[in-house]
Amino acid sequence: MIPKRDFDITQLEHLFTPEISDWQTDTILLESYREQRRQFLIKRLRLQTKIMLLVGLTLTGFFIWVNQQPHEKIYALKIGLILESFILICWFLCKTPLGRRYPHLIFLALSWCGTCVIQIDTAILFNHVEPFTNIWNLMFITQATIVPVLWRLHLISQLGAIICYAGLYILYRPQLQQTLYFYVEHGIYLFWTGTICVFSVYLYEKLRKKEFRAKQQLEIAQQQSEKLLLNILPQVIADQLKQQPTTIADSFLEVTVLFADIVGFTELSSHTSPPRLVELLNEIFCLFDQLAELHGVEKIKTIGDAYMAVAGLPHHRSDHAIAIANMALDMQQAVLQFNQQQNQSFRIRVGISTGPVVAGVIGLKKFAYDLWGDTVNTASRMESHGIADCIQVCEASYHLLKEQYVMEKRGLISVKGKGEMLTYLLLRRKLKNQ
Repeated sequence: MIPKRDFDITQLEHLFTPEISDWQTDTILLESYREQRRQFLIKRLRLQTKIMLLVGLTLTGFFIWVNQQPHEKIYALKIGLILESFILICWFLCKTPLGRRYPHLIFLALSWCGTCVIQIDTAILFNHVEPFTNIWNLMFITQATIVPVLWRLHLISQLGAIICYAGLYILYRPQLQQTLYFYVEHGIYLFWTGTICVFSVYLYEKLRKKEFRAKQQLEIAQQQSEKLLLNILPQVIADQLKQQPTTIADSFLEVTVLFADIVGFTELSSHTSPPRLVELLNEIFCLFDQLAELHGVEKIKTIGDAYMAVAGLPHHRSDHAIAIANMALDMQQAVLQFNQQQNQSFRIRVGISTGPVVAGVIGLKKFAYDLWGDTVNTASRMESHGIADCIQVCEASYHLLKEQYVMEKRGLISVKGKGEMLTYLLLRRKLKNQ
């Protein structure tokens, strides 16, 4: 005896239940967006470091040229070297695992290089605590345009610069060199520059998030459409139909076709509610679908309570008859287990035929992959003229299966439209000693 396979209903329910719930999808999308944003931030920080190196060299050269005194030139050179060193360190960190993991820290470091470091250096070297609002504004605008993500980081970098200056002011308590009007005017400019930069980054990031979500939802919809299409058509046929939406037809010299019918289903429908009837039929056919996938068999269609499948197309396989035979035997076992679990008494009748067919897709709407030919008709007749709980095969299939399966000769039967045909019953796989 062949060991029974366990076809539990819960396995089938898992196949037809979404694997990821809506909240899980939202979480995955959020994590994907954060990862994309992190990658974007790292790339833009590398660009910013290069730009800041050039800006630092430019300003350092300018101040060395402007200052007349040798010691002032040396101080300008020192400040420039310190600034460039900080920027080079940030650039190096961008290429390390630590920097790729914490890019927001590099963002703040770069921002405070251009605001706090210069302010602290000039306070120490020159005892000069006047706010460099022009450099601050340049830094805020640079980061808002080059690195327009994480608006909170932009706000923190701006507040950090102000707090740093406030600390220096308290520490050094300098005499104000300009009028109050000057500081109020520059304070207003600084406030609105920072506010506009933060707000623009906020709007840009919000737009990017919407675009990312829309793109991801479009990709998910396309994947679902692709999955639905592959539930209707084989992969090869689906690809061909997408590339060339015309009539598709191919000839196959030898395939094996299976028809299965649920015996007594019409009588059952007379005393069973329609929802329950469809539910039972769906559960059985889901079992058959799982078996088709397991054995590499192509499901063609269902016709009422009949199930049609084929092996050997669209990809040729030499063991097409064996694949169908194994599936047919497993279908019997699956129905037996289903009856035990659901307290039902379903019986199936299976017919198998081997030979040439024509397969293709026709029509413009509700199209489906279908088979035509005498082999299809013969398989249908093998099923309709078969015996309940039995698998009837034609002579062509018998010759392909007789070496590996126990077959019982049924003899000549009268087949509608075919006359008398010699048929056999497929019982089980042969044991090693048989």
